[in-house]
Amino acid sequence: MQIDATPAPVSFRQALRFWFKLGCISFGGPAGQISIMHRELVQERRWISERRFLHALNYCMLLPGPEAQQLATYLGWLMHRTWGGVAAGALFVLPSLLLLVGLSWGYMAFGDVPWMAALLWGIKPAVAALVLQAVHRIGSRTLKTPRRAPLLWAIALVSFVAVALLEVPFPAVVLGAALTGAVAQHWLPGQFASGGAHGGASVGVPAAQPAAWIDDHTPTPAHARYTPARLAQVLAAGAALWLLPMAALMAVWGWDGTLTRMAWFFTKAALLTFGGAYAVLPYVYQGAVEHFGWLNAAQMMDGLALGETTPGPLIMVVSFVGFVGGWSQAVLGPQALLWGAALAATVVTWFTFLPSFIFILAGGPLIESTHGKLQFTAPLTAITAAVVGVIASLAVFFALHLARPGGASGAIDFAALGLALAAAWALLRLKWGVVPVLGACALAGLAWRWVAA
Repeated sequence: MQIDATPAPVSFRQALRFWFKLGCISFGGPAGQISIMHRELVQERRWISERRFLHALNYCMLLPGPEAQQLATYLGWLMHRTWGGVAAGALFVLPSLLLLVGLSWGYMAFGDVPWMAALLWGIKPAVAALVLQAVHRIGSRTLKTPRRAPLLWAIALVSFVAVALLEVPFPAVVLGAALTGAVAQHWLPGQFASGGAHGGASVGVPAAQPAAWIDDHTPTPAHARYTPARLAQVLAAGAALWLLPMAALMAVWGWDGTLTRMAWFFTKAALLTFGGAYAVLPYVYQGAVEHFGWLNAAQMMDGLALGETTPGPLIMVVSFVGFVGGWSQAVLGPQALLWGAALAATVVTWFTFLPSFIFILAGGPLIESTHGKLQFTAPLTAITAAVVGVIASLAVFFALHLARPGGASGAIDFAALGLALAAAWALLRLKWGVVPVLGACALAGLAWRWVAA
C-alpha cells in the first residue's frame, strides 16, 4: 500500500546539488556510502522507491568496480539520462581526487616532519584493522559456514595460498575462480545461493512505504531500455574516451612512458575490482611496487591510510599511487614535480573509473535482465569467495609490515601491533565507525611518539 503524495519531479539542478554533497560527505566505505544514499534518496527525499533502489544496488554488486560510485551513477542515469549518470558518478569522485592530490603533495613535501610521521604511524594500524574487517564483512556475506559452503571455503583458501605464498598474479586467481563457479554450478547449485546483504548495508523492503518520484510501478524510462543501437552508441563513445587519451599519451611519451604504463595498468585493475578496493590492492601492489617501482611498500601503506581519511570510494588510493609515481618519476621534469604528479593522479583516476561509467551506461539494461540466473551469478559468487582469500593475504602482508617495519631483520614494533589489535576490537566488537577509529589511532600515534621522545 502506498501512502503520502508522490513527490514533485526532481530537476537536474536539484540532483547536482545532492551529488556534490554526497561526494563531500561519503565517508565510511561502501556500506556507509550506500546507507547515506538510502537514507537521503529513499527515506527523506523519496526520489526513488525502496525496491527500485535495491534493484539498482543488486545490479551494481555484480560488476567490478566501486559499487557505491556505480550505484550513484546508476541512479543519476535513471533519473536524468546519460548526463545525470555522468554527473552523479563524477561528483562522487571529484572532491576526493582534489583532496587526495593536496594530501599527497603534503605527504611528499613534508612526510619526514615528526608530527606527520607520528600521525601516519598511528593510522597504519587502523588500516590493518580495516583490512581485517573487510575479510570478516565479505567472508560472512559470501562463505556462510564451512558445512554449508565447503566449495566456497576451498576457493578462498586456495586463493589465499596462491597470492600469499605462491605469488600467483591476481588476474589468474580471478579467472580460476570464475571457471570453477561456471563449472561447479551444474553439480552444486546450492553452494552459490545468495549469502545475504551487501557490505553490511542492511536495507529491507517494508510492507508499506511512502510514494516516490520513481516508484515501484513507474514504467522504465525509454533511455533505460535495452536496444542494440543504443548499446553500440555508448560502447563507441566509451571506446573513444579510452582510445583518444591513450593515443595522446603514446604520442607524447611512447609506450614505455610512465603515464602510458599507468593508463594501461589501471585500466586492467579497474576490470578486476570484484569485491571492492581491498580485493584489487594486492594486484596494485604487485604492479606499482614490485614490478614498476612507482612507490615502495611503506608509501603504499601510507597511501591507504590517507585514502581511508578522505570521502569517496577507497579505490581512490590509486590516485595517491599515481601522484607518488608521477613525483618519483618526474614525468614533467624535475622543475614541475607537483604538476607532473597531479597529472599522473588525474590519468590514473580517469582510466580507473572510465570502465565503471561504461558498465552502467551501456550494460545496465542488458545485464539487469540476467539478474538472479544462476549461470550468471555463480562465477561471480566464486570470484567473491576468492576475493576473501586475496584480502586475507593483504591483511597478512600489512600485519608483517607493521610488526617489522624495518624488514625481516628489524625489531618488532609491539606498540603498532597492540594498536592494530585495539582498532580491530573497536571495529568488529564495539562497532565503531571508520572515522572515529582513524581519529583515535592518529591521536594515539601522536601521544606515543611524544612519550617515546
